[in-house]
Amino acid sequence: MGEATATKLDVVLFPCLAIGHLIPYLELAMRLAARGHAVTFLSMPRNVARLPPVPPHLARAPRGAAAAGGGGPARGRRVHGRRAAADERDYQEGGRRPRPSFTAFLADAVTGGRRPDWIVHDFCHRSVPRIAGEHGVPCAAFLIVQATTIAFLGPRWAHAAHPRTAHEDFTVAPKWCPSLPPAVAYRRHEADWAVGAFQPNASGVSDMDRTWEINERTRFTIYRNCEEMEPGVFTLLTDLFRKPAIPAGVLFPDLADGAGNSSRSGVRSEVLRWLDSPPPKSVIYVALGSEAALTASNLNELALGLELAGVRFLWAFRKPTGMSAAPGTDAGELLPAGFEHRTRGHGLVWSGWVPQVAVLVHGAVGAFLTHCGWGSTIEGLVFGHPLVMLPFVVDQGLIARTMAERGVGVEVARHDGDGSFGRDGVTAAVRRVMVEEEGKVFASNAEKLKEVLRDQRRQDQYMDELVRCLVRYKDDSCC
Repeated sequence: MGEATATKLDVVLFPCLAIGHLIPYLELAMRLAARGHAVTFLSMPRNVARLPPVPPHLARAPRGAAAAGGGGPARGRRVHGRRAAADERDYQEGGRRPRPSFTAFLADAVTGGRRPDWIVHDFCHRSVPRIAGEHGVPCAAFLIVQATTIAFLGPRWAHAAHPRTAHEDFTVAPKWCPSLPPAVAYRRHEADWAVGAFQPNASGVSDMDRTWEINERTRFTIYRNCEEMEPGVFTLLTDLFRKPAIPAGVLFPDLADGAGNSSRSGVRSEVLRWLDSPPPKSVIYVALGSEAALTASNLNELALGLELAGVRFLWAFRKPTGMSAAPGTDAGELLPAGFEHRTRGHGLVWSGWVPQVAVLVHGAVGAFLTHCGWGSTIEGLVFGHPLVMLPFVVDQGLIARTMAERGVGVEVARHDGDGSFGRDGVTAAVRRVMVEEEGKVFASNAEKLKEVLRDQRRQDQYMDELVRCLVRYKDDSCC
């Protein structure tokens, strides 16, 4: 690595509070620490307690800090509770004034002779680059979303040249992405989010203005991604945003630690024991994340579609956010009458915690019915599973279309106007992947992508190149 090997960096990582952001930030922290760099990981103590343990050789938690399994030589991983959430609250409350907490953290570090080389922060920390700049510390943004989505939404200059205000504007590829396949665009029912992202919210600033401002104030942007997942997109992003777009690799946890054999308590879970009985590749795993805006009708049609498909399934069931139900209501009360009884011989609906990685690595699982969150999409493909895709919010529709173009799965058919879907659409998509001859093509394509994504040498090269960029761009003269 040359210069990157000789230079030891001091990096602060500042994710937003959602667990789906914390885990890839922790993976990034551990990979930097494993290369000899000092890492400080900022978050709330209660969130850190939810994270998987850090290997002992990477952990050195300093005194006087709320820490859990820290990572990094010399300084380790510090966790500053109220400080870490300050600018995220500022973002949520409108961004009208900077909170003092992050400022105090950074001032303490600089005064104590521990000026960081970098602050690497999330999409929501709008005031962090300004605060860091006051202390002479450069920033980079680490985005855990699909890179194609950022290109599709575009930079500020592109929107000035080619304004998009109507829903129909987002149902086709933008003029600045001529290489995107025509199918990679929002559907009419998904475009509400895209239109809204460009409109001022209660703070008087739009979400896209925040995104643009962060990009303009950081030296480069890091993505949880690699060329093999989205060929050519990083060159496009570098051209569009006029600063480097750097893939860090898929940042998937080390699979050599027995992740497929235990639960949080160290005892093999009932879900995994249930999977031990079906034949290899005969089960479709169903998980739609925690933010899918499911209705009672959606649940009903999904359940009946799985039943009509006649294949084995494991459903990691979560009561949809915002759905009214009495406290203690279980899955059976939200699903069609008699569904669990009728499918008992070949299906399991599980309302408790599901060790998703352990499920996906199990030999009985042959496909993944997913909402197409970027993290879940990566997890499914790292294990070579073809996808049945049922996207709901934000970037999920674009992810689904991109993966369909890659030939690794199919979307459930939906009504373009309101996004509704029926049991027949669920059945058809599940059977195309799990039963019909076409499913062999999806499985083969997913297996080929798995082999590429599991190439550890290649993934390490992405991280090494990121370190080289951190070294190269930390001086003003390089920017």
